[in-house]
Amino acid sequence: MRARRWWTSQDGTPGSNFKSCEQVVKGILKQYKTHFRNPADPNDKSFEVHPTDYPTAELEFPNTNASETFILVTPKDKDHYDPILCLKQSLLTIVEHYLTPEQRSLFGTLPNNNLLATDDDHPTRSPTPSNGDTQTFTLPRLACLEAHPPSVNYLKTLQRAINKQDGPLFLKTMTSINAILRVLKYPPLPDDPLLPPGKNAFREYVKTWGPVGIPKDVSLRLIEETYQRCVGPQVHTLRNYEAFSSETYGELMPSLVSEVIRNSGLREDSLFLDLGCGVGNVVLQASLQTGCKSFGIEIMPAPAGIARDQLEQLKVRARMWGVNMGEVELEEGDMLKSDRVVKLMSSADVVLINNKVFKESLNECIRPKFLDLKEGAIVVSLKPFVPVNARLTERNIDDISAIFDVTQKEYNSGSVSWGSGRGNYYIHRVDREGYVKIRQKLESGRPMRTRR
Repeated sequence: MRARRWWTSQDGTPGSNFKSCEQVVKGILKQYKTHFRNPADPNDKSFEVHPTDYPTAELEFPNTNASETFILVTPKDKDHYDPILCLKQSLLTIVEHYLTPEQRSLFGTLPNNNLLATDDDHPTRSPTPSNGDTQTFTLPRLACLEAHPPSVNYLKTLQRAINKQDGPLFLKTMTSINAILRVLKYPPLPDDPLLPPGKNAFREYVKTWGPVGIPKDVSLRLIEETYQRCVGPQVHTLRNYEAFSSETYGELMPSLVSEVIRNSGLREDSLFLDLGCGVGNVVLQASLQTGCKSFGIEIMPAPAGIARDQLEQLKVRARMWGVNMGEVELEEGDMLKSDRVVKLMSSADVVLINNKVFKESLNECIRPKFLDLKEGAIVVSLKPFVPVNARLTERNIDDISAIFDVTQKEYNSGSVSWGSGRGNYYIHRVDREGYVKIRQKLESGRPMRTRR
């Protein structure tokens, strides 16, 4: 299989439909309070919450012409979206995963507790091409910065400004950080007019990811940024469901989605289906993380509408971060009646069904669709469609789910939205060859002890 092309050649301009931090927080500004102040001037009101004249800061993103404005306020409820924390986490992710060590040192030292992966989670990449070419690949050198490296630890200073609520220091530090980011994105023209202009250092570094793929922290940051702006402000609409019904809303957290992606073997050439996709988190993460083609269907109008919004915004953010994502198709409708589900089921490599609260009657209606799955296809569910280690006998050999070999997996606390404890999910692999052998033995009258 050819190496995945993780980078995009598209410009990073967000466009008119972009949902920025400023746009989202401005609409719910009453839920926020002042964070920064001016220690040198107690009468300075510029950092206070104000309907129109609020404090802001800009952050340059990796791709050309990509930036975002953040309102510098803090939520009254600590569990709500924090724009200052969002800005810091996005900045740390860029510095950690888009630069060489030499370029990274221009910003200072990364904090040890920055929620980013350790070196063991994502090994250091050598700057080599991922397309099979053999020519030497070098990242742009920034002579103007390297000759006079900054003497300020900007990342440490930025954190100190947040801790001390020092507004002027925060803005001054962000101005310096953005200046370095812009030099990396738009390097000065060479003195020799015959030499080609320098390239965007961030976009060039994405090309070095190669078979290792998009860093987990980058994909999770994009998912988090999109979720905070699309789902957070609309979360009240997701509570309008009948309690204990099959339409009860619940989400798999990104950490569990990453685990499911890994355990199911999703790849760029895979087809992933999510039957009952809610706001679309799983299909979006699967296509961003692996490049696979994803399809999701949701019957409830509110989450289905949010899913479409998330898809459009994630496409924008992927461009801003200079990365490609796989194709995603969404449908609002009934999974049992959808012609598209019927058409795609036979080609699906992985099917996810979050059936934790599905009524048994709905699970029974879903089961016949599994007959269309190809050999080796996987169904991931939160409740098993066949008992784990079920023994096949003459009584159940004709059951639809007898084609499955099922494995139980445990997820950790914080992996789902409906509870804080541990739980299980189930991987069903289609194994018709094994089923045929068992059936032949049963029909021959030989004693059977086979469990599936």
